[in-house]
Amino acid sequence: MANLRKTVCALAASALALTACGAGNGTSGGTDDKRPVVLTTFTVLADIAANVAGDKLRVESITKPGAEIHGYEPTPDDIKKAAKADLILDNGLNLEAWFARFVSESDAPHKVVSEGVQPIAIGEDAYQGKPNPHAWMSPKNVGIYVDNMVKAFSEVSSGDAAVFKANGDAYKAKLQAVQDEMTGALSGLPQNERALVTCEGAFSYLARDTGLTEQYIWAVNAEQQATPQQITRAIGFVKENKVPAVFCESTVSDAPMRQVVSATGAAFGGVLYVDSLSGPEGPVPTYLDLIRHDSKTIVAALTGAKP
Repeated sequence: MANLRKTVCALAASALALTACGAGNGTSGGTDDKRPVVLTTFTVLADIAANVAGDKLRVESITKPGAEIHGYEPTPDDIKKAAKADLILDNGLNLEAWFARFVSESDAPHKVVSEGVQPIAIGEDAYQGKPNPHAWMSPKNVGIYVDNMVKAFSEVSSGDAAVFKANGDAYKAKLQAVQDEMTGALSGLPQNERALVTCEGAFSYLARDTGLTEQYIWAVNAEQQATPQQITRAIGFVKENKVPAVFCESTVSDAPMRQVVSATGAAFGGVLYVDSLSGPEGPVPTYLDLIRHDSKTIVAALTGAKP
């Protein structure tokens, strides 16, 4: 009986230790987890931050997998999380319109991770002239995000600065590999197939990095439905350029793009991920998975190949 009691105690202690050490992409550690808390505005940032932080910080996301980030409404629980955070990370570039009001409720320092990115201006609609916020759709830009995180994390936990630097360098090497893979896969497309037509204009940075021509129905996700003029413009572009396939993002309705498909005969190329990761069992549980998924989906649809 004494041996059994010792075994049970040992197992309980092991389980407690695992809970305390758990870090996460939007998940909390146990109640005894004393690591500084980094709170990010959405799941993509949480995953990138978790790679830089390693096991030295606890990383959480305000929004959940599948959430639409642009018009998010913070909850009372979000405000409580922010009050307890040691650092808050936001994308900036006008992505989180709700963020200024959110952080006004918290004394935690915050870092804009896109600081240093060369923005691409939105070319039309009510957002004309403002920066396109989707800078993370370029692995090159995410390298800048990583550098900003390394600096911010080192200020929160100065004793772990060397760890953050090493983690950041290792992650940037993975980003470069994904960038090279994506550029190589898209490089062989004929000119008319080098057109990326999506619901939202979220791919300006990816298009720039890979030599694609971007077209979209609306510039930035908004509450209103796509206008007839926007759909007509997309239809005209697809017909004129003989674009073989079009796409839509996971966090919005694809109904407007289905109208483009019906009017042009172009294929619906598939769902692309931008504003949110999937759950652990989904197709894009990490940022690197997201970029690989989008690249393979685009290439397969535009070339008529199987993904």
